[in-house]
Amino acid sequence: MPDSHRVAVVGGGSFGTVIANIIAANGHRVSLWMRNDERAEIVNKSKENPTYLPGYRLHENLVATSVLRRAVADIDVLLVAVPSKSCREVARKLATHIDPETLVISLTKGIEPTGFKLMSEILHEELPGNPLGVLSGPNLAREIAQGHPTGAVIASASDVLIEEIQSLLRSDTFRVYASHDLYGVELGGALKNVYAIISGLGAALELGENTIGMLLTRSLAEMSRFAVHMGANPLTFLGLSGVGDLFVTCSSPLSRNYRVGYALGQGKSLDQVLAELGQVAEGINTLKLLKSEADRRGVDMPLVDGLFAILYEQRTLDEIMASMMVAEQVQDVEFVVKPEQGL
Repeated sequence: MPDSHRVAVVGGGSFGTVIANIIAANGHRVSLWMRNDERAEIVNKSKENPTYLPGYRLHENLVATSVLRRAVADIDVLLVAVPSKSCREVARKLATHIDPETLVISLTKGIEPTGFKLMSEILHEELPGNPLGVLSGPNLAREIAQGHPTGAVIASASDVLIEEIQSLLRSDTFRVYASHDLYGVELGGALKNVYAIISGLGAALELGENTIGMLLTRSLAEMSRFAVHMGANPLTFLGLSGVGDLFVTCSSPLSRNYRVGYALGQGKSLDQVLAELGQVAEGINTLKLLKSEADRRGVDMPLVDGLFAILYEQRTLDEIMASMMVAEQVQDVEFVVKPEQGL
């Protein structure tokens, strides 16, 4: 592939914007597709995305547009950063505009309700001939914009795609690691949003550091247990897209899902919290889907069951914690590498 790429980032939210800007600063032409024509015009005139990242200067190589066909014309790399509920609709439109050799990378952390499908599965169905990858990790967009050192994981079956994305996003403050466990990396990014809500609840109720530590580690156990049932490698969850993303999302007020949990812990209703947030909190949507799929597969997920009961059955976190403490004691670490297997 060429040294200078023609790249499109579809989705002008905070993460899409910051990823587009890193690539633009590396000398590549980048189109940023936004649904709103007025917002796209503001971005081009001010070289700033004031709706999502006020004060963050955008590179001259980045141009915003609200015309999808124009955004993806003659590109060789496409990054999809739309909300999960819009992914299939946008992917279907993209299918008529992009070349089958275009590299396609999902930046979206979420699950489609019908059939419990991850974004990579949707993109594969709608763009079946394109090389596919997933970028995930502990990536709070505002901190990336502020220049804090950040790591992410690019997962794909294609080594060529992995190498190209590592090159596109290489910078002094952003490093991209490689993985071939696309499903595990993507599941980590989707599932951790649910546990961030639980963590926010615990923080608001001042349950204590010991409790938060237990919640985090049991969250990781639940995530990896479910992922193995779905065909992922449990060791993937020891990396950036697993424990790294979980820790950040469960401990930072910059996390939308954490803020949802915190507000709920302060006594606000779910409807009030979502209205005040004004942005998508993927964890709320993921919770229902995860609860249903775990029940269908017979996967034990007490924290998911508990949060569902809090949000939809008027249970309290104290009740959930109490039931957790009297439940049957199980192994701390479920997936152990035998000495002869090595690391």
